[in-house]
Amino acid sequence: MICTDVMQDASEIIHYDETGIPIYIRKGCLSSYPDMRALCHWHEDIEWIYIIEGEMNYEINGKKVLLKKNDCIIVNSTQMHFGYANKKQDCLFICILFHPSLLHFNAHLYERYVKPFIECSALEYIHYASASLEGKTISKHLLDIFSLKEQALPAYEFEVLEHFIAIWKIVYIQFQSQINQKNETSDTDIVIQKRMVSHIYQHYGEPLTLEDIASSVHVSKSKCCIIFRKYLQQSPIDFLNAYRLEVACNLLKSTDYTITQIATACGFNHLSYFSKIFYRKYNCTPRTFRINNTMP
Repeated sequence: MICTDVMQDASEIIHYDETGIPIYIRKGCLSSYPDMRALCHWHEDIEWIYIIEGEMNYEINGKKVLLKKNDCIIVNSTQMHFGYANKKQDCLFICILFHPSLLHFNAHLYERYVKPFIECSALEYIHYASASLEGKTISKHLLDIFSLKEQALPAYEFEVLEHFIAIWKIVYIQFQSQINQKNETSDTDIVIQKRMVSHIYQHYGEPLTLEDIASSVHVSKSKCCIIFRKYLQQSPIDFLNAYRLEVACNLLKSTDYTITQIATACGFNHLSYFSKIFYRKYNCTPRTFRINNTMP
């Protein structure tokens, strides 16, 4: 949940550590995110988060988990998720992503042990508390993976893959009964939520109303609000404005566009309203934010 771009369907484009090797390993902190909150997103990659210091709220398909120091979590492929600060406190964490294709070195093993897991609707995520035996073992593997990336010795990727396989074996054995169960019908509300988020990501620079967002998926305005509250704990318009402000922050830091140009590009037709909600969220004006976040 660090160095990514969002595609038009709101899935992420992962900037892997090396071209052609679908592995992403980074250390990050929530204070580097606007409002200490990541964007709602999903991707084909399996995601691991390990908490080094502090705590993090993590939401997966509307289910909230509090991650504490030394906890870790695995988020299954294509699950809608995001992390954010708990009580506005910073959190230092390791984020590791790997694409399931990494475990496709043998078609038979992939079909038996990998594909059933990533297609299992019952396993959206697995939270390992620091005190659990499996959690301690998996956390050690994750820390070793991060250390291997930091050292970057020749052919370290093979050792990283060894750790991924060891982790996969632990998880598969522990949840074998759920993995082999017949998958339930997927939640249609999640599909609708993803489509509405995608619509916002595609059209945030245009005039958008609650009715526009609801009609993009052919639901009523009340149903639209219920789904947003269920999965994102925000109203559709609050989510829209939060995304617009995040885009504005990136433009303020990385371009020399005027503040008026940025406000208009992000869908705010009135500079005064843009400045008002920007100050409400970041406790500073757009101009001050640019000054404080521009490299000398």
